[in-house]
Amino acid sequence: MVFEFKLPDVGEGIAEGEIVQWHVSVGDTVTEDQVMADVETDKAVVDLPAPVDGVVAELHAEEGEVVPVGSVVATIDVDGDGDAAETESTDEVEPADAAGDESATETVTEDPAEAPPGEPTEEAIEAATGDGRVFAPPNVRRLARELGVTITAVEGSGPSGRITEGDVRAAAESAAEEQETKSAVTPREDSAAAVESGEQQSAETGAGGEQVTAGQPVQTTSVETADRDRTLATPATRGVARELDVDIDEVPTEKTRDGEAFVEEEDIRAFVEAQTATAQAGATPETAAAATTAETQPASAEASGERVTTEPYRGIRRTIGQQMEQSAFTAPHATHHDQADVSSLVEAREKLKARAEREDIKLTYMAFVLKAIVAALKEYPELNSELDEENEQVLYKHYYNIGIAVATDAGLMVPVVKDVDQKGLLQIASDVNELAAKARNREISPQEMQDGTFTITNFGAFGGEYATPIINHPETAILGLGAIEQRPVVEDGEVVPRHTLPLSLAIDHRVIDGAEAAQFCNTVKEFLETPELLLLE
Repeated sequence: MVFEFKLPDVGEGIAEGEIVQWHVSVGDTVTEDQVMADVETDKAVVDLPAPVDGVVAELHAEEGEVVPVGSVVATIDVDGDGDAAETESTDEVEPADAAGDESATETVTEDPAEAPPGEPTEEAIEAATGDGRVFAPPNVRRLARELGVTITAVEGSGPSGRITEGDVRAAAESAAEEQETKSAVTPREDSAAAVESGEQQSAETGAGGEQVTAGQPVQTTSVETADRDRTLATPATRGVARELDVDIDEVPTEKTRDGEAFVEEEDIRAFVEAQTATAQAGATPETAAAATTAETQPASAEASGERVTTEPYRGIRRTIGQQMEQSAFTAPHATHHDQADVSSLVEAREKLKARAEREDIKLTYMAFVLKAIVAALKEYPELNSELDEENEQVLYKHYYNIGIAVATDAGLMVPVVKDVDQKGLLQIASDVNELAAKARNREISPQEMQDGTFTITNFGAFGGEYATPIINHPETAILGLGAIEQRPVVEDGEVVPRHTLPLSLAIDHRVIDGAEAAQFCNTVKEFLETPELLLLE
């Protein structure tokens, strides 16, 4: 029986997801809950687990492709015999027999003993994964992709066999050493590229007479014969190929990932330049192919000097943009700026840091700010509200979930600390630290970024003082924090240095008046300037 695996709804409001990386191939046996792929949604990167046991019969989406929720992404043969998959795999290895490779099996294209470093045999995969599941967070998986390491071949040293960054780096170093040793001993061997192209080529030379070492695919002798059935590339690289109108399967490359041809942006640009040079000089296709390979490094240097580069506007970046656009053009923003003298807060935190460290918690100013904000929101509930435009009513929320804007490589994410009013300082600090780390490592779940009632953005972490933050719609207010620094303050007619905290409060002027914004800020200042008051909350 064949099971059609459709992309599930992995979070509220998510309509599509991008296939970042497949961890399985056609013919692989999968078990229920085994991670089949990494999928980037407009909220986060999530694992796509197998829904059933079986054999992968077909993958319907390529890496880098954006797939709507509900679309079929894979077909799984749940009977477990894998007839269809075996037939397809057998067809793939028939050219290898013609090329003299008699060691090919039904499911692999070359002898496991001759597999290039970093490409595990079936026995190695089974030993590394046990029940077939790989325990590794998305950031570790990304590192593995960047270093060309097959994640299923890495033995995890973390809790319960979890794979860490150190494990991946060690595997990459080991593979590099093994490759160097193998290249030194057997500098010229038959290439597995004959399996990909179906062409019989010399084991001594590749296209254009270039020597090919073990584990490297042989370049074809012309651009026309460089076609491949499958080429691996990052989404950004595929975007460049589309921009330059290049068929990515025609781009020559000696790089491989998991046994498949791997193309990078520099290869595409070198290919285009070689084609242009061929057209201008009347060179033969064979000369163009050789020039493409020989001039990859200079082309890379030239590419780095491009005046304009592009990247796809989608996923988390696009979601942030849409959210900001909706907020800016829906809510009329007004901003109130103020400054709090937090010298007493600085002293109080210093006294409590040692106690927090004994409980393995890093006590930051953010925990105090959250407590102060909740105290002020209780006095001014207008700022803990939402405007229901359809029903023309203001919703006052009597729970306090505070969002913390966190800068990540993918853009701004806002994990939410739930029920702040019911937690002590150390618990709040622990929650903030944990959620921020998850956001930066792309491990945050959609549920952990929902149901916020008020948001804080800390641009002071990057040296700023004041700003005009955009409200996290449909909330009605957001507080921006500047950097806590010593600044000149006038006391009793004298200028003295004091630790101060700049505050920038943006409000939805449809719901909140300027007077309420100022009074809210005054209350926040009162609790921060006299932190002992937080003990009463």
